[in-house]
Amino acid sequence: MNLPFFIAKRYLVSKKKQNIINIISGISMAGIVVGAMAIIIIVSVMNGFTQLIGIFYSDFDPDLKITPAEGKMFDPAEIDVQKIKEVPGVVSYSEVIEEVAMLKYGKQQYPATVKGVPANYNQYTNIEKLLTEGSYYFEKQGIDYAIVGQGVANYLSAGVSFLDPIDIYVPKKGRQFSLNPSRSINHGYLYPAGIFSVLEEIDAQYILVSDTYAKELFESGNKVSAIELDVDDSASINEIQKKIQGILGEKFHVKNKEEQHDLVFKTMKSEKWAVYFILIFILLLASGNMIGNLTMLYIDKKEDITILKSMGLTTQNINRIFLYQGWIISFVGGTVGTLLGIFVCWLQIEFELIKLPGANGSFVISAYPVSIMLSDVILAFLAVLSIGFLASWYPVKFMSQKHLSETNIN
Repeated sequence: MNLPFFIAKRYLVSKKKQNIINIISGISMAGIVVGAMAIIIIVSVMNGFTQLIGIFYSDFDPDLKITPAEGKMFDPAEIDVQKIKEVPGVVSYSEVIEEVAMLKYGKQQYPATVKGVPANYNQYTNIEKLLTEGSYYFEKQGIDYAIVGQGVANYLSAGVSFLDPIDIYVPKKGRQFSLNPSRSINHGYLYPAGIFSVLEEIDAQYILVSDTYAKELFESGNKVSAIELDVDDSASINEIQKKIQGILGEKFHVKNKEEQHDLVFKTMKSEKWAVYFILIFILLLASGNMIGNLTMLYIDKKEDITILKSMGLTTQNINRIFLYQGWIISFVGGTVGTLLGIFVCWLQIEFELIKLPGANGSFVISAYPVSIMLSDVILAFLAVLSIGFLASWYPVKFMSQKHLSETNIN
């Protein structure tokens, strides 16, 4: 039987001479419970927003995207295309062209990225699901059409029901500017067939056209900006990414969906860790109650310490009594706080109790998104236990010497 642990449990629930010690013990445990809950809930909400943004991007982006390490365009003949197509798990192979152009509609002008996509673009992305207005097509009765981002359409004040086309201007390849603008600029026009909405970053940047139209407009010849690959759902994207990167070498980058927007996801991960450490710091401050609690408990139990020492209990075992009590408070508080945090997250997932302010059905979700990750739960629980250990060790290490020495003198 572990005598120090048994005594520590009795001290935790027994009535003290000074009622304030019971109150401080309750406050210490409550602080740990609330701190653990806050970590689980807030970090899970941030995970939910990260996954939500990832879903938005996945509807617009391919599973894998091949881009040149240097320059903006390359000739697919430079790589072994057939070998890439034969990689197990690769479902489709598509070449795209992306260039910045100046758009003009009426008196409005706006620079945007014109993306020339192949005919099967709607098969490996969910672009049709993203349409808020119009339909998905690039050519009808010999007339060229475009799918315009919501932000671009707003800046240009353009719509699918308007009769005027959108004018597109791009510099001609390999030609110097002339006093006559028509000699140095390619001009094209097309009509909006549909308007899509993903995220503001994409909506205000892209306008989709057919790859044939883009090749003529940008005079790209056989060169493309990127190769987009669709991967089978049952296949491992990471393994396929490594195989294709091995085929292409260092001259090309092979990026998955997250890496295609690495700045956004890195920023969100940094924010998550910043919030995590801020909450840990707050929990560390709250654990100061435990230091006061154990210190006062030492004073309250001076007579007990004298009796235990006279019965032959060593100083080390007496220290363990108070150390174990601090650990029990941390463990119980961390366990209860973690379970309550998970329960609150589950309630939000199932019943969407807390709504997003100002959503009113106009946004894709109406309540705060929540995603519970096991790694976050374990990390938060270990952090609570570590803080509890430090908060218990401090008074045991420094305060016990004074009180035990006084006991020996007396």
